[in-house]
Amino acid sequence: MPEVVFRHAPSRTMAEQDVPGHNRWHPDVPVVTQVRPGQEFRIECREWTDGQIGNNDSANDVRDVDLDRCHVLSGPIGVEGAEPGDLLVVDILDLGPIPQQTGPVCGQGWGYSGIFAKVNGGGFLTDYYPDAYKAIWDFHGQQCDSRHVPGVRMHGITHPGLFGVAPSADLLERWNSRERALIATDPDRVPPLALPPLSHGTLAGTATGDAARAIADDGARTVPPRENGGNHDIKNFTRGSRVFYPVHVPGAKLSGGDLHFSQGDGEINFCGAIEMGGYIDLAVDLIKGGMDTYGIHTNPAFIPGRVEPRYSEFLTFIGVSVDHRDNTNLYMDATEAYRNACLNAIEYLKQWGYTGEQAYLILGTSPIEGRVSGVVDIPNACCSLYLPTEIFDFDIRPGGQGPVKQDRGQVCVTS
Repeated sequence: MPEVVFRHAPSRTMAEQDVPGHNRWHPDVPVVTQVRPGQEFRIECREWTDGQIGNNDSANDVRDVDLDRCHVLSGPIGVEGAEPGDLLVVDILDLGPIPQQTGPVCGQGWGYSGIFAKVNGGGFLTDYYPDAYKAIWDFHGQQCDSRHVPGVRMHGITHPGLFGVAPSADLLERWNSRERALIATDPDRVPPLALPPLSHGTLAGTATGDAARAIADDGARTVPPRENGGNHDIKNFTRGSRVFYPVHVPGAKLSGGDLHFSQGDGEINFCGAIEMGGYIDLAVDLIKGGMDTYGIHTNPAFIPGRVEPRYSEFLTFIGVSVDHRDNTNLYMDATEAYRNACLNAIEYLKQWGYTGEQAYLILGTSPIEGRVSGVVDIPNACCSLYLPTEIFDFDIRPGGQGPVKQDRGQVCVTS
């Protein structure tokens, strides 16, 4: 097993760890350890809400989750010799739930997926599903199933939702400036257009005094992906992948977490993946001056791994850029088109007895493939959603007998 360079005690919050991680992006978050190019190592990670979600049959914890504390990240890990302008090469060697453990902490044999309430983050379909819901998923090796979503059993495509490097002071200022400008266009929107720096709930790693206050005042929230990497939520970012991160500060300061057991393209529930605590094994290297050499400046690039579930049969749903609620045509809007593909898939699954919330969570957690299929045929962009039919324990394809509707229960709701 590789050397563990960041440890996680499941029974303790991130702030209570012997070496705490952090939950804001800032160049002054101190490095907790150093690794060298060519080294292989393990990072242990907490579930992204820091243990706020329980293995139970209520969605009250999802409704009431404190997002100011999220995401809790393990790190930063300094890389010897890394300088601004380099590319940090990161290989994902392995990852999974907390090894050989069962218990009450997310990752100890189970994970969860949730639909966040519109007033607390929302999701891709928040206007259609504004309340909080949750499903618990039990892990069986590479497979999982849920007592809240019967009839579904799938192979996971484990991956980290969030990894990245520290921003420079200039890059951080640009993030904060542009996101505040976006918020100003509709400051009262629910959910908000962006999340500006917030001192409440800040975890500044091992920083103290003035440095900790600066991180709390100006540190960027971890919800969106940015130029440093961050919360990409790319399901194919799995074992065997190689990532090339632009380096913005000396040492690169690599951090990450938000491990997922499985997820569909888009993570449409916001907490749509099957979330878990666990471990990730990495190897690092450097390409000196690689940002200019390869023209990789504004976002990382990556080579997908070859380890993923191979489903061969799909039922595909299509959406175009029309808001069917009021018959409004949007011009080449791929977001609206993909939203409609998701809604069309949900409506189909409801004919078999799933509730809309169950269907929504199936699309968020199963390894669906989302594709931008056409962006040239004005005025309608076209997106498609490929739902693997093999995850169901019954034949869900259209046929002469019509759908067999059964009572399939419901996911966790709030009280």
